[in-house]
Amino acid sequence: MTAMAPPPDLRAALGLGRSLAIYYGRPWRQARLRDFYRQFVRAGDLAFDVGAHVGSRSRAMRAAGARVVAFEPQAPFTGFLRRTLPRDITLIEAAAGPAPAARAELAVSRLHPTVSSLRADFPDRAGASEGFEQVRWDKRQPVAVTTLDAAIAAHGCPRLIKIDVEGFEAEVLAGLSQPVPVIAFEYLPAMADAALAALDRIEALGAYEFNLVRGERLAFHWPEWRGGAAVRDWLDGLTAADGSGDIYAQRIAPGVAT
Repeated sequence: MTAMAPPPDLRAALGLGRSLAIYYGRPWRQARLRDFYRQFVRAGDLAFDVGAHVGSRSRAMRAAGARVVAFEPQAPFTGFLRRTLPRDITLIEAAAGPAPAARAELAVSRLHPTVSSLRADFPDRAGASEGFEQVRWDKRQPVAVTTLDAAIAAHGCPRLIKIDVEGFEAEVLAGLSQPVPVIAFEYLPAMADAALAALDRIEALGAYEFNLVRGERLAFHWPEWRGGAAVRDWLDGLTAADGSGDIYAQRIAPGVAT
């Protein structure tokens, strides 16, 4: 008797559809993303998209002229990216972390897959915070883990690294041993300590100045770039009402006063 194929994962399919609607439901946003990334990358520059999800940022970086390496471990997004990304975007079907590992456990929310995380305490901490009342982490997926250093050894040093991994940003940065020109990482009101740890790690790599993008605005919060102390003060006052966003770190050239 021929074995029957397993039924499709309806909840995961709905989660994929939700993400596609969120990130591709406004086609004009891709052009805005492209223009935003043109501040940081020029034709031929290398960019890493860590936590590529449905690939909207990878595509925008490519449209800005960058050569892109996209990291995404979560099914069914790996399959979607494998089928749909332009062939000149390199897809790494693994998470990035502090050290290579054959297996780590990703806590997956199948209906809300944008908040899946490798951080062990993320479901408990995020789930108890405002805005996550309807989210359930209902699956565990084994994933492979690589490092930013390993990717640099294979593909070259990027000009831009974007990291969106739901509270695991500092662990991703622990796998990077050299400064790069621009690093962007997500902050979450429920886990400001994770953003602070990522900030500490970046400053350990070299001299940087910082700015913020709140939510999906694609515009910087401050008119000028500031030191790490300003970011720490801002994160200390962060509340759930402020929402999430991204912190951008721009390397200061040696000998340049701030």
